[in-house]
Amino acid sequence: MNPTPAELETLREAGRIASKARNWASKEIKPGYLLRDLQEGMEVIIREAGALPPFPAQTSRNSIGAHYCSSPSDSTQFEENDLVKIDVGAHIDGLIVDTGVSVDLSTDQRWSAMILAASDALDAAIDMCAPDVDVEDIGERVQQVINSAGFRPILNLTGHGLGKWTLHDSPQIPNARIGIKGSLEAGSIFAIEPFATSGKGYVEDKG
Repeated sequence: MNPTPAELETLREAGRIASKARNWASKEIKPGYLLRDLQEGMEVIIREAGALPPFPAQTSRNSIGAHYCSSPSDSTQFEENDLVKIDVGAHIDGLIVDTGVSVDLSTDQRWSAMILAASDALDAAIDMCAPDVDVEDIGERVQQVINSAGFRPILNLTGHGLGKWTLHDSPQIPNARIGIKGSLEAGSIFAIEPFATSGKGYVEDKG
């Protein structure tokens, strides 16, 4: 999409709201807290601020890479030493933003290096963003930063474009050079999502 000035301001407002929910969750989370309660709390913040969630708020623990949403009866709690990925978004009139943060619930900061690797990769990718930049060049840079910290990128999780009423739009933005075609266009809106792991570098769909 190529937003008008008014739509761009709406996107910024949605971004402020999603960031508020994300930041609240990253401070509120602690061992013993129900995953369901944290997810619902983020959605309450979004709705009270005048936006809507474009997807259910998600909190994924440890080897679950992404997209964990609790059922109403889910009694799963965060535990000490968890690595938690918070994923939340907001939309206003179909204009969508998508944000996330990783939280280390360990007492010895055992996940801090991995979190920093993903954060540094995100910063490096943002620095590259400009019209006509090849998405594979961004992915290659993400992989270089994550590899240099001693981790692997997750190859089958990617960033994505954000369209009006469309959460996953083109282009895909990979976390390595894996054969995805496309380039950034002037005016495009997208989410860059580096994932770092100490594992094999891919996730499996468990339903």
